[in-house]
Amino acid sequence: MTRELALRIGQGQDIHAFAPGRPLWLGGVEIPHDQGLAGHSDADALVHAVMDALLGALALGDIGMHFPDTDPAYRGISSMTLLAQVRRLIESRGYRVVNLDTMICCERPRIGPYREAIRSSLAAALGVDAGAVSVKAGTREKFDAVGRGEALECHAIVLLAASAGLDSGSGASSPGLPST
Repeated sequence: MTRELALRIGQGQDIHAFAPGRPLWLGGVEIPHDQGLAGHSDADALVHAVMDALLGALALGDIGMHFPDTDPAYRGISSMTLLAQVRRLIESRGYRVVNLDTMICCERPRIGPYREAIRSSLAAALGVDAGAVSVKAGTREKFDAVGRGEALECHAIVLLAASAGLDSGSGASSPGLPST
């Protein structure tokens, strides 16, 4: 028996300037650094990129539409709390995360020592095995605000699949692929 499996891909990006006196959060992990990121929430740019990728995959807008920075309810909120809300929304539409690929662009801090903790944190938040989450890092070789160490930028690409036995509910048509 063959059934159709709807797949959706989403891409997200976020950039924040560094700011003194704030903790640095990436993927739900506090990273020791002399500066954090400026923002209305905890400014976890990696989680913001992941949320935008999830929302984009189902054409549900972006995090600014769902969690506006003009709403005082979101001041200082943990981005992981918001990610949990986005995950519930995605699942309510009948989708689940298949895999996540992320990229952190910064001159410093070095991401390598924290890569596995970030990977585990994101995997747990999304309800997937850590093997379904990739966390990469790179620099801008001194080009632009990121390269000058003034900002940090993150990118995320996510693959979603319709959950077995659930209607996709997205309202958008997407070609199905036969499952194996």
